[in-house]
Amino acid sequence: MGRLPVVPRSVLIIEDDPRIRRILQMTLQREGLDVAEAGTGEAGLEQLGEREFDVVLLDLMLPGKDGFEICREIRRTSNVPIIMVTARSDSHDVVAGLEAGADDYVSKPVVAKELSARIRALARRTRAPEPRVRISVGDLEIAPREGTVMRNGEAVSLTRTEFRLLCELAEEPGRVLSREELLERVWGYDYFGDSRLVDVHVRRLRKKVEHDPGQPTVVTTVRGMGYRIPA
Repeated sequence: MGRLPVVPRSVLIIEDDPRIRRILQMTLQREGLDVAEAGTGEAGLEQLGEREFDVVLLDLMLPGKDGFEICREIRRTSNVPIIMVTARSDSHDVVAGLEAGADDYVSKPVVAKELSARIRALARRTRAPEPRVRISVGDLEIAPREGTVMRNGEAVSLTRTEFRLLCELAEEPGRVLSREELLERVWGYDYFGDSRLVDVHVRRLRKKVEHDPGQPTVVTTVRGMGYRIPA
């Protein structure tokens, strides 16, 4: 049986506090989003197995399996964009959540309009068509329209954000893209992005596309400026 189609602008909230869950649900519904909710990570995983969502809003502090573990489990089977919700903007928690596979984060108390804008940006960019049919970077073959990356006939598994990041850099080989420019292009954020999103996702991307992530040749750093793929 095939997977169910994506419901436009659909969001799954995984949050154990029923009051916060209800507030988020009402707020996002007022913004025209289709919202489902789960009180535990396990219940959220069950819903993700039954249908597809455009974005998952995931609280880090969950009973049982915490948000980090749930995020990793989601990433084993899905590339759905994940926004983690944290009570603190502590650098360790944020980076750990991004390393676990989240695409972005928001801190409590959540600002409704900002959250809605982030959700729409993530959902919108995942559907955006890519202009080129094939891009070759070293021994990587990138197919933007199909959403695939191949190396020597083997598929390289990337999340949507990692794939979009690779495509944006590969579209302009030799050109340095600043963190701010990548935030706008990849995440769709032009005013509330965090440069840590870019740095952590570059590290994650390198683990998958570089032969030696410690000595990158595909995605290189230009100190003080940003990142590029050599021409």
